[in-house]
Amino acid sequence: MALWRIRATVDDRPGYLSVLAASLALRSVNILAVQVHTTEAGAVDDFLVDAPDTLDEADLLAAVERGRGRDAWVTRAEAQGLADQPTRALGLAARLVRDPECLGELLRSLLGATAVTWRPTPGRARAGFTDTVLGLPDPAGGCYEIRRDAPVFTPAEYARAQALVELASSITRRTDELVTVVLVDGSEVTVRPATPDDAGALAAMHDRCSAGALHRRYLTGGAPSPARLGRLLDPAHGVTLVATTRGAAGGEGERVVAMASMVAEGRVGEVAVLVEDAWQRRGLGTALLRRLVTNAGRAGFAALVAYGHADNVALLRTVARMGRPGPVDRDGDLVSVTMPLVARAAAGRTTTPAAAGAA
Repeated sequence: MALWRIRATVDDRPGYLSVLAASLALRSVNILAVQVHTTEAGAVDDFLVDAPDTLDEADLLAAVERGRGRDAWVTRAEAQGLADQPTRALGLAARLVRDPECLGELLRSLLGATAVTWRPTPGRARAGFTDTVLGLPDPAGGCYEIRRDAPVFTPAEYARAQALVELASSITRRTDELVTVVLVDGSEVTVRPATPDDAGALAAMHDRCSAGALHRRYLTGGAPSPARLGRLLDPAHGVTLVATTRGAAGGEGERVVAMASMVAEGRVGEVAVLVEDAWQRRGLGTALLRRLVTNAGRAGFAALVAYGHADNVALLRTVARMGRPGPVDRDGDLVSVTMPLVARAAAGRTTTPAAAGAA
């Protein structure tokens, strides 16, 4: 017996796949796996089969034609083809996470391509695909051009390849956003976007914070619930940054010592900072807030607003260091401080205080 890969188009009508399968079965061809790609021309059936050694390519093409298949393509296959497509795609994604630079190699493997070329501008390789050329816009800029002689590309393959490119772009973007910050006392921390994997370290940081620090950050006092921490780690509209440091030799690994969040409401972002007590008064809160201001400016926000208690001097001083004077509004023992990012007339306002900052 020998492994073969067969791809053929059939009319997208009930029973046509079974007719093709029956025609293969009459030649003692065992179907090990099948994928169905929906196209405008019909259903493209992609088989991995085990065929008797007496059958060659011409025999398999004839069996496909008798089964009402058209535009058939047949080639010998290797044992690794036995892995189902979702498992294979996940394996490629795992490799990409470990090494984003191998995207071209992974696209070649995913699509069985003969050539993968990255171009600096999308002009020569448009998004979309023809029978033999597939163009993928790179979210980081430029475009990938992928070629193979056969079989023809399908919409499902285009979608899989685009997902892999977007994953690579996301990984690269997170790497680019990772920076080392030197504080006023010479100590160093790493600042990066938070991920859901930081939940345990972030909860541990809250446990180390004093009641006063938590009260200044959350206004009502006490640490937030695990559900709220989860929302802070992955806000639907905004970003959360964490500052981390490495533990002592032989001790714990990465430790979260501060966090800063920005949640968008229209063109206004609500910001808040929490720095654990042992790391306060070193400029860490200022560094985190300045990075949020930069991110908000790139995203086209009109203004940022921070809420806190009126006696939160650290918050007022930290905002003042941003060099973006704006209105300070008081409502009883609460205060809101606005930092315009564009002309003040364009800045919107939020109305309900939900979080505060501590530096």
